[in-house]
Amino acid sequence: MEVSQQLNNKQVLKGQAGKEPFPISVLSLTVGAFAIGMTEFVIMGILPNVASDLNVSISAAGQLITMYALGVAVGAPIMTILTSRIPQKKLLCILMLLFILGNGLSVVAPNYAVLMIARMITALTHGTFFGVGAVIASKLVRADKQAGAVSIMMAGLTIANIIGVPIGTYIGQNWGWRASFGAIAVMGILALIGIIIFIPKLKLSKQVSVLKQLSAIARPKLLVYLLIAALGNAGLFAVFTYITPLLTDITGFAEHNVTWILILFGIGVTVGNIVGGKLADWKLMPSILGLYLTIAVVLTIFTFTVHNEIASVITIFLWGAASFAVFPGLQVRIMSLAQSAPALASTSSHSAGNLGNASGAFIGGWVITHLSLGALPWVGAILVGLALVLGLLSYRTDSKNP
Repeated sequence: MEVSQQLNNKQVLKGQAGKEPFPISVLSLTVGAFAIGMTEFVIMGILPNVASDLNVSISAAGQLITMYALGVAVGAPIMTILTSRIPQKKLLCILMLLFILGNGLSVVAPNYAVLMIARMITALTHGTFFGVGAVIASKLVRADKQAGAVSIMMAGLTIANIIGVPIGTYIGQNWGWRASFGAIAVMGILALIGIIIFIPKLKLSKQVSVLKQLSAIARPKLLVYLLIAALGNAGLFAVFTYITPLLTDITGFAEHNVTWILILFGIGVTVGNIVGGKLADWKLMPSILGLYLTIAVVLTIFTFTVHNEIASVITIFLWGAASFAVFPGLQVRIMSLAQSAPALASTSSHSAGNLGNASGAFIGGWVITHLSLGALPWVGAILVGLALVLGLLSYRTDSKNP
């Protein structure tokens, strides 16, 4: 039975201005993305609490963030290959069960080592969930709505930064850091229920051997786009990792005001994610290239506006919107290039992104040490500019050899 026949006619999310609605099943993926976004980022707000309770240094506690990112980068493609024969709905359920287990283990972790293991368990679910979820979301809608569906799912990750992380941090600071992970586990349970009820049973695609999947991923054109994703994220995190000292030491904001600015950044991220999906459905490659150009320009402007409070806030909002608007289109482009291995390609894009996150944070630290804190925005612009150049070269090659 076709997917469209399996969906209940009432299970839809009405679109804007009378446009064809998205299936409500996509929203169940959004809830899962929200939960995963919380578990990835909430640790940053409760890091001192974790370090104090487990009697480790802040730098040691910070490795919980680093190892999570590496777990996503390295573990996600491996998990996707190992689980490729499992029906996609069943796989999502297994991933959410592992996610709930990892966060439940975090709640009762008696020491640092057990908490690290718990974080690694949840990290293994991250990339595979987004990879498989993006493929499912794209199957639930018409071909010309795929990027929009992916952006609806990814909105869970961005909304987590606006709502989930501040709430999780508040819970952790007032009822203990373990309560934060307990709340995340509850969100995981809600996501699991939504997946069981609303995600239709999709026919398992024709099985492709591991060797053929790896060959599909190893195509030079696809590798270029994975590099583009990594460079784009590196430009983002070279600046975003150190946004607090930028705003306090250079702009002159009080530290308590930074939280509100980051919430505004998160709103920009959410708006950009949705708009980016619509732009990609309209014109895929022109929108990707145009957005990378916009990001590079905005970061260059931020080099100057960082010295003014009002101008810096406006720039940060635009930067957040443009930076995340590019993700849905890039995800769809990478999946389309993989052909026989869309789930592995989608997962690999998250791995590349996380490697970019780690690289950007490292580059940003080097810039602060050897150049200056104020140099971060234009260095970030250069990294994004490199992604743009690669994208333009690839686009020109595609045009000459359609």
